[in-house]
Amino acid sequence: MIEDTASLAHQFLIAMPAMTDPSFSRSLTYICEHNQQGALGIIVNRPSDMELATLFERVSISLAEGPARELGAMPVYFGGPVQTDRGFVLHRPLGNWQSTLEVTPEIGLTSSRDILEEMGNVGAPSDILVTLGYAGWSAGQLEWELSQNAWLTVAADPQVLFATPPGERLAAAMHLLGIDFANLSEIAGHA
Repeated sequence: MIEDTASLAHQFLIAMPAMTDPSFSRSLTYICEHNQQGALGIIVNRPSDMELATLFERVSISLAEGPARELGAMPVYFGGPVQTDRGFVLHRPLGNWQSTLEVTPEIGLTSSRDILEEMGNVGAPSDILVTLGYAGWSAGQLEWELSQNAWLTVAADPQVLFATPPGERLAAAMHLLGIDFANLSEIAGHA
């Protein structure tokens, strides 16, 4: 049973070098929800070849001139292997949308169309990361993977999420732990 104090929400999961699952190898995952039913997160360091302009075109939302138009060049991320046809917007500030999971009082994960429409009209919210798909774990699965040394965890830093280039996010999260990814052993021990 997971106590609230043991929740990994607003934590980064750093895939250990021995991770063989291609969806998660060398990944940095941001945990959005973690409770007795399981966990939900999004991979934040895997930009796809698709740009937001293409995604907006596919869902019939136009990008207005100005800040909204500038969003069009941003990448859409591979958020994880679950529901890869469904979009999610990780954003700051939290805002008031139809379907938002509040991760922190500042950060939310929204899956409703209204946030995309707002982005298309005015280019807000200011800090965003758009994914197709998410990473999910059933009850106890993430805890078991952690016990098998599949992941390292560290408190998330919004600067890594929203201001660090995607190719540098994994190293930046490792730096939060004081570890260089290149020096990380494939086999961790239990203390």
